[in-house]
Amino acid sequence: MRISVKGRYALAAVTVIAQKAQSLENVTVSRISEELGLSKIYLEQVFSQLKREGLLLSVKGPRGGYRLTRSPSKITAWDVLTALESGLTEKTESTVEDSAPEIETALRVIVFDPLDDMLRARLSEITLRDILDFSDEQKTQQSFMLNL
Repeated sequence: MRISVKGRYALAAVTVIAQKAQSLENVTVSRISEELGLSKIYLEQVFSQLKREGLLLSVKGPRGGYRLTRSPSKITAWDVLTALESGLTEKTESTVEDSAPEIETALRVIVFDPLDDMLRARLSEITLRDILDFSDEQKTQQSFMLNL
């Protein structure tokens, strides 16, 4: 499975926004671009889609920026990725339906449908809170290793 650059950028960017969620701080595209080393123009396109899908709220003005519409524990990796990756929600196309329908049925029932279901289930279990918690653990471990 391949997640596009857009999907990967979106997950990273909303994780940064989620870090600021407790302080109710709005986060600018420029700040995220600098912090993650990602293209500002590309992030603006990503944020436009995330806003349209109801995951982000934009606030105008001098203290403006973006924030999550829900708490990090209520937004899943599935939510973010499917806002940008239409291929994740599409069923696998037929392979040999006309020439060998029995093989097509076997492939669908044994391989493709279970794989689609597992992917959706796993990505629906992972919240932004989970990503934040793991990221914090990694930061703590790296800091500990640097101090040794």
